Amino acid sequence: MLVEEVLKVDKNQDDFTSFGTRTLLDERQRRERDYHVEFAKQHRELIERPVALDVIEPGPRRPWNAYWTAYDLLIAEASHLIKRALVPGCGFGDDSIRLAQLGFEVYAFDLSDDLVQIARQRAKMMKVENIHFDVMPAEELSYPDGFFDVIFFNDILHHVNILKSITEAKRVAKVGGKVVANELYTHSLLQKIRESRVVTEFLYRRMVRFIYGTNAPYITEDEHKIDENELAILEQALSSLNQKFFLFIGGRILPSHWLRVAKLDRAILTILGPAARVFGGRVVLVGTIAK
Repeated sequence: MLVEEVLKVDKNQDDFTSFGTRTLLDERQRRERDYHVEFAKQHRELIERPVALDVIEPGPRRPWNAYWTAYDLLIAEASHLIKRALVPGCGFGDDSIRLAQLGFEVYAFDLSDDLVQIARQRAKMMKVENIHFDVMPAEELSYPDGFFDVIFFNDILHHVNILKSITEAKRVAKVGGKVVANELYTHSLLQKIRESRVVTEFLYRRMVRFIYGTNAPYITEDEHKIDENELAILEQALSSLNQKFFLFIGGRILPSHWLRVAKLDRAILTILGPAARVFGGRVVLVGTIAK
């Protein structure tokens, strides 16, 4: 029986019931879910839009790009043996479909049933069947112990309680299971500058459209970029850890999608070595679950 077949969602009661265990959402989780209910309504057109597969197709790679770097790591984990992969916070299903196309047996979930419904429809449209979609919080998973070979956190850890989510990830991962993460990151020293009055009240309002291309970027009320202390939680949970930092001025002063900016940022942070932990704006890491 698929996990999705035993999962029921009661939106009116703000809870989830799965495998006979009731999970009551806290205030932060409800705010995140409600935000994404509206977010899903604004992007219903994605149901009919196929997922781009360029990041998993043969051809030149983009080592200066964090997302492509994360997929380099995921592709390395794909094999002729079928592996189970977990995609927390699956959103509109892009990563779930891509991992399924790589040959993984994919389990994907989100806090928002509205997002999951769009993801499910996109997978159906693309005739991708090896994905099991669910609705649940990352802090309390319904999957059995030691179930997954690979867990891919893509821009989700800054939306959740990291300690609880990583504890659950360790529980459901197999011994020797791999974690790949691609996350927004800011060292607390730089975050203090970001939260200063001159930045929040003067610079940000004048630069937000230039940097993000919109006056209303995708930022929820409770999210925050992970810092060095939360990164340490990941480091303690994983062994054989390898991490790379991206975005020095991209996403802060200049748009991160500018190719020359992305390449320059990656070169600078490579030269900085350990100091990249202070100046980087995004981190990609891979490690083995330490049981």
